[in-house]
Amino acid sequence: MQSILAVFGIDTTKKGDRMGRKDEDVKAFLGKGASFHGKLIFSEAVRIDGDFQGEIFGEGTLVIGEGAEIKAEIDVNKAIINGTVCGCVRAREKVEIHSTGHLSGNIISPKLVINEGAVFEGSSFMGSREIDDQ
Repeated sequence: MQSILAVFGIDTTKKGDRMGRKDEDVKAFLGKGASFHGKLIFSEAVRIDGDFQGEIFGEGTLVIGEGAEIKAEIDVNKAIINGTVCGCVRAREKVEIHSTGHLSGNIISPKLVINEGAVFEGSSFMGSREIDDQ
C-alpha cells in the first residue's frame, strides 16, 4: 500500500539559507532521523533531511539536505541535492548537485549544475528527451 505525504504550512528555513531556496519558503519538511516510504506529491518547496524511499512528484523545488538518504524516482521543477540520491531525477527547470551531494542515477533536465566535490554516477540528458527504463 502506498502512502501519500502532504504536509503544508510549515516554514522550516529562512530565506537565503544556502541549503534552502532564496526565492521560495519551504512548505513541508521531513527532518533528520525521520524516514518515510511511499509517494510524496507537493507544490511550492519541500525539504528532506531524513530518509525517503518511493516516488516524489512536485510542481516546485525539492531540497535534499546534507545527510539525507533518498531512494526514489523524482519528477520536480527544480532539485537541489546536498545528500545522497539513488534513482532517476527529472527536473523541468534545473538540477543542482552541491559539494556534499551524491547522485547515482540518470538526470533529465534542461540545466545541470555540479559543484566541485559532488559525485554524479549516471547519464544526463538535456532537453525533453526521455530515457528508456532499463
